[in-house]
Amino acid sequence: MQMGMVGLGKMGANMGERLTRLGHHIVGFDLNKAAVAEAETRGLHGASSLADLVGQLDGPRAVWVMVPAGKPVDMTLAALADLLEAGDVVIEGGNSLYKDAFRHAEMLAEKGIGFIDAGVSGGVWGLENGYSLMVGGSAEDVATVEPLLHGLAPASNDGPLPEGTTGDVLGYGHVGPVGAGHYVKMVHNGIEYGLMQAYAEGFELMHSKREFELDMAQIANLWRDGSVIRSWLLDLCALAFAAEGNDLAAIEGFVPDSGEGRWTVVESIDQAVPLPVIALALQMRFRSRQTDSYAAKLNAALRNQFGGHAVKRDA
Repeated sequence: MQMGMVGLGKMGANMGERLTRLGHHIVGFDLNKAAVAEAETRGLHGASSLADLVGQLDGPRAVWVMVPAGKPVDMTLAALADLLEAGDVVIEGGNSLYKDAFRHAEMLAEKGIGFIDAGVSGGVWGLENGYSLMVGGSAEDVATVEPLLHGLAPASNDGPLPEGTTGDVLGYGHVGPVGAGHYVKMVHNGIEYGLMQAYAEGFELMHSKREFELDMAQIANLWRDGSVIRSWLLDLCALAFAAEGNDLAAIEGFVPDSGEGRWTVVESIDQAVPLPVIALALQMRFRSRQTDSYAAKLNAALRNQFGGHAVKRDA
């Protein structure tokens, strides 16, 4: 099957290569010409512009947009709306706010162009392991690109699926109408925040128990088999300790957030659904960016005022 891939960063280029390996004809475009040249060495067909990309595809076309959320997505979809034709389908796979999918779908629908919002998880490992795909859109639009979705998913399941599940491919699901894909991915990333923070706090506690001289790498590997907290994130903990050492001395404790954690917490407020773990995990990311906390300074000053407790001062 043919498909255009707009955005050849770590995710887009790898997704294009994975599909190319499976025999699909993938045309790639990126504003960075070097990224296009690199993609061509990996089997993709390079395009010099969006118009060139569209021109290299036979109709009805499928174009996957894998660019940063916000204005880059808005601008790319607006440009594609002027280039594509009725019956074509656009898949938007960035980490976009689910509410944006409604207006994107409406804009494209005015020209008869289908729209699918796809939450994509798998990171740099997806090329070899496959991607978890959470897809929103009409059944008709999804059906037209399903061979591509199956190719990106981790693996076809030749045996029976677990009781209560549907479909024939593990790691891929059509979860609902337009907006549902990004919504599920938003919550997925919120959960990721909580899981990462739990691992981080547990290992920090063990690292602080100096008298036991605990080996973080050993413990991470120990828990990977048989433990009830084993997971892919724990596998990555083991890899991180192996690469950086138990003290992680070369890494600065600065943790950005991509926006989806914030959106998850905002959604919990809108829906009046308590998310204390995810909310606090987000707050801890904010705290990681403060080299000198004003709030901590005031707490120290207050303890000094009411109890005469000593205050540490800058030299």
